[in-house]
Amino acid sequence: MSIIEPNPLLSAPNGPLRVCEFTPTAAGKNNSFVLFSLVIPTYKERENIKNVVKILTQILNQSIPGEYELIVVDDNSPDRTWEVAQSLIPEFPHLRVMRRTQERGLSSAVVRGWQVARGQILGVIDGDLQHPPEVLLQLLRAVEEGADLAVASRHVDGGGVTTWSFIRRFLSRGAQVLGLVILPGVLGRVSDPMSGYFLVRRCAVAGALLSPVGYKILLEVLGRGNIREITEIGYVFCERQEGESKVTWKQYLEYIHHLLRLRFSTGHLAIFTQHMGFPIGRFIRFGLVGLSGVFVDMTVLYFLSEPHTLALPETLSKIIAGEVAIFNNFLWNDAWTFADVAMHQRGWHQRLKRFLKFNVICLVGLALNVVIFSLLRFIIPNRYIKNLIAIAITTIWNFWVNLKLSWRVTEVK
Repeated sequence: MSIIEPNPLLSAPNGPLRVCEFTPTAAGKNNSFVLFSLVIPTYKERENIKNVVKILTQILNQSIPGEYELIVVDDNSPDRTWEVAQSLIPEFPHLRVMRRTQERGLSSAVVRGWQVARGQILGVIDGDLQHPPEVLLQLLRAVEEGADLAVASRHVDGGGVTTWSFIRRFLSRGAQVLGLVILPGVLGRVSDPMSGYFLVRRCAVAGALLSPVGYKILLEVLGRGNIREITEIGYVFCERQEGESKVTWKQYLEYIHHLLRLRFSTGHLAIFTQHMGFPIGRFIRFGLVGLSGVFVDMTVLYFLSEPHTLALPETLSKIIAGEVAIFNNFLWNDAWTFADVAMHQRGWHQRLKRFLKFNVICLVGLALNVVIFSLLRFIIPNRYIKNLIAIAITTIWNFWVNLKLSWRVTEVK
């Protein structure tokens, strides 16, 4: 009696997010090279995955039969999308499936898929049919004709969206404008840097250490890859027919985080940050926490100093507002910015010690803030503009001193 083993899942790679370049013997006897590897990152796409695989297979069989593979990378979906995909392998032998249990996130899922891919051309497409599969052959043709990167774009001839609301269109365009301000040399190379539908030559990204945040893997490819020639193909973004949308406010925060990380880790700023040993990831988190502190500071200052509220003196209002903001910032920094350090010494006693150290450093910064705020009254009459300038200057102080002194006690036994 023979036992039929189920089709095995791919092992999820770990370690750095770096795509290797093949050596002549890398593929092995039973793991031959193919022309094209298309990664389909999924999370809760049980209702869509079979249809996606079927349609992509029909399209690619017309053009490059036997020269491609589809790689589903599922982030351990609670609806067991990976299990449905695995059951399709007997019918679609070019399909490979990976189930990730230790990581999550669309961008890293794409890179992990590329790491196990056998193709000389790598690609990504959504698993919900919002990206029209028929555009795939045009993208593939563009790469075969010499492009290092072929991007499906909503903002060139033939492109667009179907039923997006005004708010979603506004947010999408706003995010693109923000990206052009922060990273003009990267985002300015394509009309649709937010696209998640593209193909890239393996050699153009091989060896680069990728560090994506959130969903916008194209930013990472443009920012860190060796991309010379780019082709854009228009496509119409369609609304999903099955499953639920993954678009949330968190994605926009991750997008900003990703832009700032690329800004400080590529180009001339990268030379500075590497030379100074600058912890860019921690700095970005510290800066985002600081933005929440600005909101707290401004709100408290308003309620304390406005004539129709408490009408307290400006300087006293500023001191109280600053202290409340310090407390807010400590909670977020302890739970997020320095979470990897704080986790080694838990409990209220240890947290109180960290807060006292953080507070002393920030109180010195607050004193500096108040001095700057008071001096600016002779130049700038508006209290809120004065406050923003004072906060910007003292943020530099707070970051550097906290970087060198705060939470250090938790790093040593």
